Order: sequence, then C-alpha cells, then structure tokens
Amino acid sequence: MYKINEQIDKEKYILLIPSMLDFHFPLMKYAFYSKDYRPIILDNEDGIIDTGLKYVNNDMCYPAICNVGQIVASLQSGKYDLKRVRVLMATAGDACRGSNYITTIKRALKKAGFEDVPVVNINVRGIEKSETLPVSIGMAKRAIASIYYGDILMLLLNHIHPYELNEGDTYRIYDKWINLISNDLREGRNLSIHKIKRRFIEISDDFAQIPINNINKQRIGIVGEIFHKFSHLGNWNLIKYLEDQGCESHTNGVSWYLMYYVDTHLLSEKTLLSPMYSLAQKFFGNMQKSMIRAIRKNGFYTMDDFFSLKEQVSPYISFGFNIGDGWLVGAECAGHILEGCPKVMAVQSFGCMPMQTCGKGIYTKLSRDLAGKGFITCSEIDHSGSQQNYFNRVQMLIDWK
Repeated sequence: MYKINEQIDKEKYILLIPSMLDFHFPLMKYAFYSKDYRPIILDNEDGIIDTGLKYVNNDMCYPAICNVGQIVASLQSGKYDLKRVRVLMATAGDACRGSNYITTIKRALKKAGFEDVPVVNINVRGIEKSETLPVSIGMAKRAIASIYYGDILMLLLNHIHPYELNEGDTYRIYDKWINLISNDLREGRNLSIHKIKRRFIEISDDFAQIPINNINKQRIGIVGEIFHKFSHLGNWNLIKYLEDQGCESHTNGVSWYLMYYVDTHLLSEKTLLSPMYSLAQKFFGNMQKSMIRAIRKNGFYTMDDFFSLKEQVSPYISFGFNIGDGWLVGAECAGHILEGCPKVMAVQSFGCMPMQTCGKGIYTKLSRDLAGKGFITCSEIDHSGSQQNYFNRVQMLIDWK
C-alpha cells in the first residue's frame, strides 16, 4: 500500500475537494493520496455563497452553491498552480446531486475562466467514466476505515461534549485519536478488520474517562440530506447552536447512509456485481455492529444498526421512497423517536425535490403515527433565507413540551 508523506510534495496533481463531511473528511482525505495526487480539503468559508451565486443559477440548491463557491474562490485565491490542480467531486451517482454536480461544477469553472482545470470524480454509476478516479484496494481500505472511525468519533464527541466538566477535555481526546488514526492511514497500517474493531473499543474506553456532569439535557436528533447533516456549512452550525442552548445533539453516522445506498440502489438492480454488493453489505453491517457495541459498552447513545433500524421502522416507512437520501431520512426520524430521542430537527435545502417528497412529505405522517412519543420540525436552508427564521424553528423545537 502506498505510504503517504505529507511533508514532501512529490505528487503530480493537487486535488481540491469541497468540504462536505466535517468529521470524516479529515481522515478520508488519505484515501485520495497517491503517487499522482495530493488532496486538499477546502476550508475557505468567507464569501463563498456570493462567489457561488456568480457562477451557479440561483435556483440551484444550497449545497451546490456552497461547493462551487468554495472551489472557484480557491482557484481565484492564487494559492495553487492551476496547471497542477484538479477538482474532485465524489458522488453516489444517482439523483440529484449524484448525477448533476459534476456538470454543474464544469459549467461554473468555464464561466469563471477556469475551463482548463479538470474535474475528476468518484461514483459507482459509471458517470463520466473517462474522468473517474481509479480506486485501488488501498484506497478502498483507507476510505472504509475513515467512514467508521469518523462515525464513532462524531457520535462520541457529540454525545459527551455538552456534559464535560473540564472545558476542552472532549476535543483533547478527539484530537488525540484523529492524530493516531491519521498516522495509521498515512502508513497503511492497523487497517485490518480485527485491529479496527479493537480500536473501536479503545476509542470508546478513552472517551469514557472524560469527567462529565449529571445534568439532564435534551437530546435532539438531526436528520436530512447528507450535506446538511454532516457539514456545519450545510446546517449553519446547528450543533453549536443546540449546545449553546443547553442541548445535546445526535447525528446518525455515514455508515448508515452507505448501507442504505447499497441496500436501496445497488442491490435493487440485479447485475453481475450483485453478489459482490451483497457481500459488501454484510461486511459493512458487521463492522457497524462492532462499532455500536463498543459505543454502548460504556453507556453512550447511538441508533440501532442499519438492519435493526430498518426492521424497527418498517410499520411507519415506505421503502419505495428511494430518490437521493430517500426513506433513510424518515427512518432516522422514526428511529430517533422510538429510541427515546423525542425531538428531531430535519434540515434540507429549499426546493430540493427529493427531500420534499422523501423527507418533508412524510414528517407530518410520522408525527401523527408516533403521536405522544415525539415531534419533528423541518427547516429549509437557502442562500436567500433568513438564519433568524431558521433558528426560530430550532428554538420552537427546543421549547416544545
């Protein structure tokens, strides 16, 4: 497996990757390193919406405007040799972002005067095959490890941080594990199934040593489209707002989305690859169950594994809603409520058609079916929207009795 040296810039091309997964991309970037590529996760935020609106139709969704704004602003900054730059867009390959963001970014770059900057991609649907980044075994191993490590660190941090007695303890442990795991990913070591599962236990035990108070705080679940769930840019720093209001938040992990996608999209079409996808789903499920056992071993909260969640919510959810994040959004709403997290904040882009149907279209029904057990509030985010109105809806959920 290729060993990564971040201090030596021997790579031929720089991969600029727009920020989408706050807890996962700091680790997942190592999956994109190779002898040819050096990835950089973009972290510029100032003015990116205005920049995005110059080069993307303002009817496009908020994530598209954010992503394009970050990319174009980075190219305009003068920090990068444009002859060595590539833009990477990793997508699922289905509706909506998964199939149209690559073209959207290309058009924006052309309009901004960067049409010579190539856009490469990773997807499983065969879109733009000639520009798809090759996936090696080492790359896949690093990516899978990053998803599960990102999940457990996110789940434990969000659970413990609101209760820490000594300010900074939780992030100290979090940063410690980010550094340890990053070293493993760079070196390509400790990435066997056995060692990753052992690390789950070590991570959970380490977080369990953090002194916490016994204050009873509200736990609020966050659901929605993947960018809005996992990026502070996409949800306007919702986790920080909830913690500032004396609440704890819970965002379900990326591994649930990974298994949802295999289950709903890849296994729904019978192809020569179906047996491989079936084996992959079993492997992902086994890893997820091990992660959940490690988390619950120390009394921490997490949702049930994907298969258990699907069975648990089957009386309330139609599994025919499979566009974009599809039925997983409703499943997580119901799952939170049934697991004793009665308040759920659903975040989505204004005008997002998949979320209007698969998300917003079923929140009211779920609230009726689960009457007395929980409550779901939906708020839409848009470049033209008011953050004050958005947080007013969040506050209404916090104050709901």
